[in-house]
Amino acid sequence: MSLYLDASVVLPTLVPEAGSAKVDALLAGSTSIPWISEFAAAEVASTLSRLVRMHRLQARLADQRLREFDAWRAADAEMIDVESSDVRLAGVIVRRFDLMLRAPDALHLAICRRLEAQLVTMDRRLAAAGRDLGVAVTLL
Repeated sequence: MSLYLDASVVLPTLVPEAGSAKVDALLAGSTSIPWISEFAAAEVASTLSRLVRMHRLQARLADQRLREFDAWRAADAEMIDVESSDVRLAGVIVRRFDLMLRAPDALHLAICRRLEAQLVTMDRRLAAAGRDLGVAVTLL
């Protein structure tokens, strides 16, 4: 089964944080090419932008990290397009109030459902919702 990485898993590869070692180990030990949606890539850029706005990361360094990310995903990942059916399903998922998901997380789950991919995330709520919806999940 292919591994679909959400932004919470990609970010620790770019900005050192507590989960960086777990993500590095997962990627080093995986024999499959990870999948990353264009939406997750946009979330990564958005988060780096937020870190710059909060003065927690210099713009020059954020630009460098984005260039590294773009090079890595071009060489070592498969980029997944978001389809309109993914957005429709995400809308259905967020109406499940018991899951307590925001639209971006629901979109990741919808993409995984369509592709029959295993979601890799560091988000406990997203992992629990994925399991409830029958999506294979790895929580780091």
